[in-house]
Amino acid sequence: MLRRIALTAASAAALCAVPATAHADPGPLGLPQLFAKPAIQDRLQVSVTDTGDGRDGTYELECGPSGGTHPEPANACARLDELSANGRDPFAPLSPDTQCTMQYGGPATARVTGTWHGRPVDATYKRTNGCEISRWQGLVPVLPATGP
Repeated sequence: MLRRIALTAASAAALCAVPATAHADPGPLGLPQLFAKPAIQDRLQVSVTDTGDGRDGTYELECGPSGGTHPEPANACARLDELSANGRDPFAPLSPDTQCTMQYGGPATARVTGTWHGRPVDATYKRTNGCEISRWQGLVPVLPATGP
């Protein structure tokens, strides 16, 4: 019995001797935060065709941190962050009632799929009128600069 009391006392003393830095910081409810929340990484697949200048292909773009096979991941992620300011959707399609100039910017097309800010993305791009050309240009360098 004495031995059990001595072991219990020794265990309690050892626990009290743990440095303060080994304790978990309390969370918002005063409970220890045992596990860090994983950062959400944005992952997009960018497929481009018919650019006519050798930049066709499919690229992976990762943001938070920047990476993937995209030729300019840091610049592309920075542009998407800029376009996402104030909760805007950088991949929003044109409104169906938008009036656009009748001009042709070439046969290039692109599709962006994946996840951005925790939401699914499936957006298509073309250069068939003034609005679509502007929409494409607004997403450069996620999409390659192309056209006249």
